[in-house]
Amino acid sequence: MFKLLTRSFNLLLAQTKHSTCADTANLFCSTISAAAITRLKMSEVKPKIVFVLGGPGAGKGTQCSKIVERFDFVHLSAGDLLREERAREGSEVGALIEDYIRNGKIVPVEVTCSLLEAAMKKSDKNKFLIDGFPRNQDNLDGWNRQMSEKVDFQFVLFFNCSEQICVDRCLSRGKSGSGRSDDNEESLKKRIQTYNNDSLPIIKHFEELGKVKQIDASPSSDEVFSKVEEVFVQSGF
Repeated sequence: MFKLLTRSFNLLLAQTKHSTCADTANLFCSTISAAAITRLKMSEVKPKIVFVLGGPGAGKGTQCSKIVERFDFVHLSAGDLLREERAREGSEVGALIEDYIRNGKIVPVEVTCSLLEAAMKKSDKNKFLIDGFPRNQDNLDGWNRQMSEKVDFQFVLFFNCSEQICVDRCLSRGKSGSGRSDDNEESLKKRIQTYNNDSLPIIKHFEELGKVKQIDASPSSDEVFSKVEEVFVQSGF
């Protein structure tokens, strides 16, 4: 840092050789202050957040991959982050996460928010899709306490399709070797019940705020993405 300041001062000195020392010093201070203010403003830019919600098997992960490729977002799957933490050797909350996921329950919000915040801090990008969160009122309250002032929330992208389509997709995914312990009929019943009881009211809450972009997730993934693309273009991305 000292070398950088010295080079900057010498450059200014060469450019202002006919000026007084006081003039040069003042110019130098102004230049450094402007640079510092610019860096401060850049650091204050809040990351743009889009929540991605929908029932199990609605195609959230598939569509998020397409959004990442087309619009240069970072995809943060709450479920994937929890599964990674569950599998991480030495995790203090791995067993707790496993118990919640296997029983179709929602993991405590403090765990999920901490994992999401850590993932955002590691990234050098400023646009994030948060997939599968917030799933209930506790999630939303926890997010508002811990994260709402740190981000620029855009909207909820809601993938809506029938329960039967969701079940069929998840069972097919399980048979294809998804490796997910909850892609089975017993867990699916619990997940869908949890979604209906806990997640749909959150979507309704955001609808009342005018913050939901709803997509029919029943057609093929390419057809669905054509609608998704329209939403993001119209939203300025």
